[in-house]
Amino acid sequence: MKRRKSCLPWMLLLAMLFLIGLLAVALFVPLAARQSFGEPSPSLNAWQRFSYGFKLVWNAGDLTQARDPAGAEQLFVIQPGESVVSISNRLEQAGLIRSASIFRAYLLWTGLDTIIQTGTYRLSPAQTGFDIAQMLKSTTLTEVTFNVLTGWRMEEIAASLPTSGLDIPPDVFLAAASAPAVPLDLIPAGASAEGFLYPGTYILPRTTTADQLVSILIQGFSSHLTAEVRAAFDGHGLTLYQAVIMASIIQKEAVVEDEMPLIASVFYNRLAIGMKLQTDPTVQYALGYNTTQGTWWTTPLSGNDLHIDSPYNTYIYPGLPPGPISNPGLTALAAVANPAQTNYYYFQAKCDGSGLHNFAETLEQHLQNNCP
Repeated sequence: MKRRKSCLPWMLLLAMLFLIGLLAVALFVPLAARQSFGEPSPSLNAWQRFSYGFKLVWNAGDLTQARDPAGAEQLFVIQPGESVVSISNRLEQAGLIRSASIFRAYLLWTGLDTIIQTGTYRLSPAQTGFDIAQMLKSTTLTEVTFNVLTGWRMEEIAASLPTSGLDIPPDVFLAAASAPAVPLDLIPAGASAEGFLYPGTYILPRTTTADQLVSILIQGFSSHLTAEVRAAFDGHGLTLYQAVIMASIIQKEAVVEDEMPLIASVFYNRLAIGMKLQTDPTVQYALGYNTTQGTWWTTPLSGNDLHIDSPYNTYIYPGLPPGPISNPGLTALAAVANPAQTNYYYFQAKCDGSGLHNFAETLEQHLQNNCP
């Protein structure tokens, strides 16, 4: 009786050949991707290099061929904070690229996903996906979407410039904002533009200079300053500059905008009797940048912080501080123009984390509002 030959050696041989094949593919794919699409981003791990590389090699035509060789140029806007997924999908939906998935894989492979700038681009479906990806490095950016958040101080605006698409160094912007060329009926002589750099979204030429940016932001403030609002400031005995100072404090004190007129009433009531404002944001402004917390607005404040000798410390010095501490929005300015009519002299944050405040007429009531 003959013995049946075992098929195990053949199975082992096939398994070895299969593993060798896998190894060859694993080595070949990243190499082929490198040759066609450049070096991979150092942030990618081995699996990501293989995965993205395989996608690119297998679907190279989606990057190297135009979606529509006869297509017309169009404007494409990348929004601040927009994800690579959103950008890729919108490019495909706009008919500019052949495949959002392959385009995204290329951005991740090259690391271009980390340097795409917000702004407006002129793109065409006659371009390849590869060409469009290169353009998104911002070298051909024609316009920039620049955002100034409500309540930012000048330094925070400056800190946003390196990733804005504008070629304005932060220190150059601060120098321009510290000595703005504006009519003296808007900002007093010698004062900086702090408080008058109006928050909002601006579409700017990529070639905008520091002086031009400061001028544009101040014009934004001026365009929202109506004659009625200025008259209301006058009616409360405030100059425009004093009103902006108060609005800048209210902007930093209020979490809920509906409370701004109430907070304004507290400040007006205190000023009327010569009572110190004793407001934390002015101390935060005086302290400047907190390197430990990584913020310009130190929180919480310590007892020693409240004793910093600065004209901006309203716990020590009566009246308004010498200048604005932030760049307020329209609601804060309107609160100064039209404060609530109350007998409140105190307010503090509620203990429920809502951002709302408890208001009080007397110190005794104020102390009763303390959190347990």
